[in-house]
Amino acid sequence: MIFGQDRDELRRLYVESWRKARAAEPMSPLETQIAAVIGDHPEYQALMTEATIEAAFTPDGGQTNPFLHMGLHLAIREQVSTDRPGGISIIYRKLVERIQDEHEAEHRLLECLAETLWEAQRDNVMPDEEAYLERLRLL
Repeated sequence: MIFGQDRDELRRLYVESWRKARAAEPMSPLETQIAAVIGDHPEYQALMTEATIEAAFTPDGGQTNPFLHMGLHLAIREQVSTDRPGGISIIYRKLVERIQDEHEAEHRLLECLAETLWEAQRDNVMPDEEAYLERLRLL
């Protein structure tokens, strides 16, 4: 597992990765990946501060959790690079080819991933890989 169970620790990794990227300091491969995702989200860059580490981002307040959103991007990038689940790389490439926007393609995939993870959490089961792939195929 890349990250521990500590939410604040994970958020600090995002904040520190972004700080290092802006300061042109050496970074680990993971920090580089995180900084790239933050770089793709200018709307979240100002939130990458110590003050945000303990912030509550609740759907009730109409807020998107930037750390969750960017974490889903990282998950999609990892899945596409390893083609796990099998076939996701082809689905992604075809989607990018069709819509001509890699970031938007990731957003469409991550919506499917988020729905699959939500269902698994709701039902207290492992994520259904076949249902996930079917959602992806429908894109």
